[in-house]
Formats: sequence, C-alpha cells, structure tokens
Amino acid sequence: MDILQTANERMEQLAALMNKDIKQPIAAEEKVKVGVDLGTSSIVFVVLDENNVPLFGAFEFADAVRDGLVVNYRESVEVVKRLKTRAENCLGISLTHASGAIPPGTIGNNKKVVANVIESAGMEALYTIDEPTAAAVVLDLKDGAVVDVGGGTTGISVFKNGEVIYTADEPTGGTHMTLVLAGYYGVSVEEAEQNKREQKDSSEHFSVMRPVVEKMAEITRVHLEKSPSEPLYIVGGASAYSQFKNTFESYLKMPVFQPNYPQYVTPLGIAMSSGSGNL
Repeated sequence: MDILQTANERMEQLAALMNKDIKQPIAAEEKVKVGVDLGTSSIVFVVLDENNVPLFGAFEFADAVRDGLVVNYRESVEVVKRLKTRAENCLGISLTHASGAIPPGTIGNNKKVVANVIESAGMEALYTIDEPTAAAVVLDLKDGAVVDVGGGTTGISVFKNGEVIYTADEPTGGTHMTLVLAGYYGVSVEEAEQNKREQKDSSEHFSVMRPVVEKMAEITRVHLEKSPSEPLYIVGGASAYSQFKNTFESYLKMPVFQPNYPQYVTPLGIAMSSGSGNL
C-alpha cells in the first residue's frame, strides 16, 4: 500500500473544502477540533470532527508572520477572527477551542504569542506544537524525518519511536524564492509572489528558484548527517512546485516523499493534535 494513502485521502478531503464556505450545520453537542496555522504568507483555519474528518477549511493571505515570528499581532488576530466567524457560519456552532503551531526550537515569548493570538480571537488556546511534529501526525510517522518548508524558514525534525530526537530551523524558505524571482524578472516582490502562487508548474520559474531549493536541500543534508534518518518527507506551502520533490531527491541521492497539497499538511496536523470540544 502507498505509505501516503491515508494522508492523501485526508488532504483531498480538506482541499475540497478549502475556502468554499460550504454550509453543513452540525449538532451543538458534537465535538470538534480546531487548528490555526499562522504562516508567513497565509493564515489557515481548519475544523475537524472527532474522527479527524475535515468539516471546514479556509485561509487568508496575510503579511503578519515573518521567519516564524508574529510581526503584526493585530492583523493576525483580525484574520483569525474572520476565519473563525466563517467557520461558525458554515457549521452553525460556536468555536471555543483551538490549537496552534510554532517553528521548531521557538522559545520564550515567541512561543506564547501564537496562543495569545488564538485567545485574542475569542478561543481558548489548548496546545502549541512545533510544525514538523504537526505534519508527522498527518503522516502517521513514527520513524523518519520531516522537512517543513515554510515562507520564512526550513524546519527539520527527526523522529524515533514517535518521539522527536533532533530538530532544527534555518531562515531559508518561500520568501527567498520570491525574492529571487523578483530580482530576475525585475518586478516587485508582491508581483513575484503572486506569479509564484499562480504558476506552480512553471519550469521557467522553477529554474530561476532552483538554487534556493538546493540550498534548502543542503540544509537538510547537513542536519541529516548529524541525525541520519529515513524515510524523508517534505511538506509546506513553499514546496508545492511539482519539481520541488525531484530536486531534493536528486540533491540528496535518496527517496523523498511528499503528500498531496503539502501546504495544508501542517494546519491539518495542528487540528488533529488538538483537543476536541465546543462549549
């Protein structure tokens, strides 16, 4: 059986709901799980039932987080509030609990701010986990490594017997891919980002960004030397280009696995890891 079959089934279900605002009211007593992913280029809101079946998914592009840190607190809260309202209108219930995630190695007040955003948006913050661990939940990964390529950083976590034994996070991500595109084509960063989102199968674009992707692969190689592990999974919105996985495989000389819709893996995992309940 395909080792990604179950994960891909869940990803397909979530993708079919994403930003569709499909009304499917549920009973007030039904328990739900809510995940909030504060990403560099977008904020994603996911609601699951107790069996981890997606009920709602939505996102908004937002410039509220940079290199894994919330730099615009007010905008983050307002976006989460809007997404929460959309979910409540679709499901016909009040959402009172949510969980979030942070880049691996985040400490101190930077770790607390994600919970603060959730609470400022009117929900109790249940859990805050690191992003690769959230992805591992979706992948049902007990042994191996997860590379989470976000907007600002590339994070890697190595798992053994279901426990994280090594973690690292370095500042190279989708934003750096966008900057390379902007410089090459002589356009604004905003225009380059829009083009990147709309042309994820453009071989011309990817050839321009390939050195950045190879740098991400080199980051991965260095850390896997410190803590060797297989299989290797890649997730994260910046990895959604169709050529991304093959570039990693070619550079690392090892098999690389990637689920469908890699941009939604972490938010789905956040929700799957969250406690359930709507009071």
